[in-house]
Amino acid sequence: QVQLVESGGGLVQAGGSLRLSCAASGTSGIIFSHNAMAWYRQAPGKQRELIAAFTSFGITEYADSVKGRFTISRDNAKNTVYLQMNSLKPEDTAVYYCLLHLTRDYWGQGIQVTVSS
Repeated sequence: QVQLVESGGGLVQAGGSLRLSCAASGTSGIIFSHNAMAWYRQAPGKQRELIAAFTSFGITEYADSVKGRFTISRDNAKNTVYLQMNSLKPEDTAVYYCLLHLTRDYWGQGIQVTVSS
């Protein structure tokens, strides 16, 4: 029923920027702004790690590795969460996933971000 679709990934040079979008569907009856959402990423050979999040209280949090470079935001009318990524580094290369936490966790399919040196 609930589906998350990510978009906006691709190939970018080091120092460049990308904006990822995650659009939720099947969310009728859900107060979108009252639920926790987050962005994770997983690089080859690595575990999935939390990058940025809105808690259920609307407070933002970021991994130390992306503080000052990445910004999470949301458009509640569009049921969409964004991740603005600036000053990208090759180490940011990974598959990025969005997460919606309801009574269970819903994950997007993942989208590739590749940063060339």
